Amino acid sequence: MASHYETFYCLEQSIRELIVSTLFDKFGSDWWNDGAVPANIVTDVEKRMQRDKDSGFSLRSEREIDYTNFGELSVIITFNWDVFGAIFSSKRAVERIMNSLNLLRGPIAHCSPLAADEVDRLSLTVKDWFRSMG
Repeated sequence: MASHYETFYCLEQSIRELIVSTLFDKFGSDWWNDGAVPANIVTDVEKRMQRDKDSGFSLRSEREIDYTNFGELSVIITFNWDVFGAIFSSKRAVERIMNSLNLLRGPIAHCSPLAADEVDRLSLTVKDWFRSMG
């Protein structure tokens, strides 16, 4: 399972970086607060960050994007399709791929073994993600 976790971790981090760099280029350094992110996601992230602060533990990050869940990453991309449409070949494909990745993420994140078919599905879905980039 460790290799599947590593695969998913690297993919998720690369998606975060794609979002950050793309929205930074379009909206500037305050893109998170300038309407590029739906208000409900901004609010939910603020709550998660506050919960971390209140815990007394080290914060996982100083960046809001690192407090989004995987499903929210998909919403941010589709919410800004006017920008991301230049990167991806199809909005519907991105939504489908992100949904599949989100379903695969569950067992990986919760340390459950993946069935052989799901290992194949993970590999194919990662390939689909990179293929979707126009």
